[in-house]
Amino acid sequence: MGHPSARVMSSADQLRMVRVSRISSRSDLFPRLIAMQKLADAQGFAIYRVSGSGLPAKQRLVCELENWGSANAGFAKAFTDAYGDILLDHIDKSLLPLSWAGGYDRAAPGPADFSPFMTRLKDGILPFSGLAFPVRLGAIGNGFILFTGDELDPSSDTIVELHGRCCHIMMDLLSLDERRAATAEALSEREIACLQLAGDGRISEEIADKLGLSVHTVNAYLGSATIKLDSVNRIQAIAKAIRLGYIS
Repeated sequence: MGHPSARVMSSADQLRMVRVSRISSRSDLFPRLIAMQKLADAQGFAIYRVSGSGLPAKQRLVCELENWGSANAGFAKAFTDAYGDILLDHIDKSLLPLSWAGGYDRAAPGPADFSPFMTRLKDGILPFSGLAFPVRLGAIGNGFILFTGDELDPSSDTIVELHGRCCHIMMDLLSLDERRAATAEALSEREIACLQLAGDGRISEEIADKLGLSVHTVNAYLGSATIKLDSVNRIQAIAKAIRLGYIS
């Protein structure tokens, strides 16, 4: 891709980096993605998410974040044209990372002994080599994080570490989207209190006794919280409330 190498510290040092806490905006993801890019000795990254999940005929990959820059503005479309359909099929069947070699590179990224744990895409289609890490989180949380560059050569430990970090990135991105969607209907203090106690394993009668409410009122609070969190049942509402930071 014509950029200088991004490696500034050893893989061992980067493997010890601590994950950043909850994000408040998408810009908070960039320092973490840049750190991952350096770990991969890559020159660029991109996040693609699957749009139209649940409707195979309408599924497509949408590039949501990238740092390829204006000079490489055509990279996003070139990637989806080259591998988009293959990646959509792949994520339904496998979570193995994918790799490909660019037109000027000798081999796809990844050590030879790790090749059984990766899927090799057709080489030479794009000018740059890359790694694509699939993340599958549910109907609206599926996608890939890419790292691209010239002559990428990450170790097997680095590939495993990057895949784990990619999962955290996608979870935080999904959580951010959900928090934005929930802003219009924030939970009340009573709804949060009932959800917290339910999440602690308390049944409605115990929650009512703890908060000095009737069982009917507790169930009403839990029901309204479930609706606000766009959940199908109490268990899903508790899980989403934890993910959104309402309860612990």
